[in-house]
Amino acid sequence: MNELREQVRERYAVAARAVDDACAANDFGDEAGCCEPGQGLGTILYGEAERGELPDDAVLASLGCGNPTVVADLHEGETVLDLGSGGGIDVLLSARRVGPTGTAYGLDMTDEMLDLARRNASEAGAGNVEFLKGYIEDIPLPDGSVDVIISNCVINLSTDKHRVLEEMFRVLRPGGRVGVSDVIAADGLDEAERLKRGSYVGCIAGAMTISEYSDGLMRVGFGEVNIDLTHELVEDVYGANVRAVKP
Repeated sequence: MNELREQVRERYAVAARAVDDACAANDFGDEAGCCEPGQGLGTILYGEAERGELPDDAVLASLGCGNPTVVADLHEGETVLDLGSGGGIDVLLSARRVGPTGTAYGLDMTDEMLDLARRNASEAGAGNVEFLKGYIEDIPLPDGSVDVIISNCVINLSTDKHRVLEEMFRVLRPGGRVGVSDVIAADGLDEAERLKRGSYVGCIAGAMTISEYSDGLMRVGFGEVNIDLTHELVEDVYGANVRAVKP
């Protein structure tokens, strides 16, 4: 488990260094899926107006499979947490949507990405943003402190997804909601078949199935669970928008 986590951390450290060299974060490597090298997903998943709001390095660093700020439908004054915030693109977009009375947290385990994200926040003049170092399996925030949790193609990379879902439930306030983009496998696609389609760090081998994701959310207490498959990444593996509510 620790070896897989280290592989993920190193991949994203390399991605951050690529941005420092003025390259897109996904212009490297051989993994399939949401992080397909050279796809330039930062320019595909976000509208031109959104990209125009952000420092160039925040867009270059995007390695996601969706646009969770749209999925979550953020409102003025809310506190939002981005799990696996990377270069900060979704945190900065969230900060604009929740406004000066709201707060946008980004949580990441990779020092290089945190450094990049903090530089991007400074360049953007985002005063309602805070980046935290830590693991999504052990969120460094108090119980009931967050209105909304977002994430962009990161939960599939955890080696303890049940713990991630428990932590999400813990830090959300009653009535709080989840609006994440993630990679999800079709029901019936076993672990061996997922591994054939792509690596763990490439966001494929570790993806939960639709039923596993839905059941996992409900098991820790979430309701109103909805999973919307948006596009196929490889055969029977999809980018998806996931919504849920803490009662």
